[in-house]
Amino acid sequence: MININAFIASSVTKRIQSMFQNDINNNGKLLSERIKDSSILVIGGAGTIGSSFIRAILSFQPKSLVVVDINENGLTELTRDLRSTDGMSVPEDYITYPMNFADPVFEKMFRSRGGFDIVANFSAHKHVRSEKDRFSVEALLQNNVLKARKLLDLLKEFPPKHFFCVSTDKAANPVNIMGGSKKIMEDMIMSYTKYFPVTTARFANVAFSNGSLPAGFLERISKCQPISAPSDVTRYFVSPEESGQICMLACVLGNSGEIYFPKLRQEQVMTFSDMATKLLSEFGYTVHHCQSEDEAIVQAAELKHGSKVYPVYYSGSDTTGEKPYEEFFTDSEDTDMDRYSALGVVTNLKPRPISEIDNLFNQLNTAFENDCTSKEDIVAIMKSFLVNFDHEEKGKSLDSKM
Repeated sequence: MININAFIASSVTKRIQSMFQNDINNNGKLLSERIKDSSILVIGGAGTIGSSFIRAILSFQPKSLVVVDINENGLTELTRDLRSTDGMSVPEDYITYPMNFADPVFEKMFRSRGGFDIVANFSAHKHVRSEKDRFSVEALLQNNVLKARKLLDLLKEFPPKHFFCVSTDKAANPVNIMGGSKKIMEDMIMSYTKYFPVTTARFANVAFSNGSLPAGFLERISKCQPISAPSDVTRYFVSPEESGQICMLACVLGNSGEIYFPKLRQEQVMTFSDMATKLLSEFGYTVHHCQSEDEAIVQAAELKHGSKVYPVYYSGSDTTGEKPYEEFFTDSEDTDMDRYSALGVVTNLKPRPISEIDNLFNQLNTAFENDCTSKEDIVAIMKSFLVNFDHEEKGKSLDSKM
């Protein structure tokens, strides 16, 4: 088995040291002042980004850490990993809760603690794959937007010193419902800046994160199954460690109402098919390009007999919501590229009037209560709120591909 972190550094991000290490070092004193002896709540902390955020922030010795996630197994492994890591400082007041942050029991727990100094929310539907039909779209919007507002209203009663909610590069000029939901999320949380400090971050794909296509490559290899990947979709990548660090910097150092993003270089762009080919080479395979998924599946049978020729099916993207490239800010947004060495900041955002957000939520709730509502109806509601939402329905989702 190869060292996946070494592969990410050498072949994916093309950097041995975290791109944010200089910014962390330069702001170490301020980070320590704001984190040390603080109480922290991390929602969605069992995932790749949430757990990386926890590892980054624990080095500054908070007083307490509460982690909430619906993934009970993930929380178990998180605790085992933290307590098994040399030099990791886990506070005495550390507890994990397998629960949904929108459920009444979460509010009971939150109120019993009297609030937190730092609240970071990583709970989200974060895959384009979530866009299929009216039911999957409703679940996505409920989690990313509607239920997330319950948390914000609770925080109004117990204002934190720092509130962070993770966004995505796909919120900039969104073309898919997931990205559109995150842009709505951005507008929603910014409307709460008059109650407590609010920041967010858009960033690139996290290499080999849970549920990602690259993580799927490792699963396919372990099971001697063919690899399928788009050949025309380019992406920037950050390492899991970097994903947690950018969120920590945005959460703790950011001015209220700002959006953070990584300053990545064009030479760090790669396609998923190129990554798959490099990964297979690391495992000692040569690639055989198949003309269909069926051919690749048949050819994969030879892998179980020791073949070192790996069948792959690389093709153009033809599914709904797949953006061919990444961008972190729009032409209409002001940016500060000088404050940090590796971080850019979207500044001077004007919060949407709360009345507009209330109207959107009323429209969505009414649509969800109507059994005749279609996916197209929901998209139309989102387009009325997001003037730059360029959604194109292709009638095919990622569930139709390997």
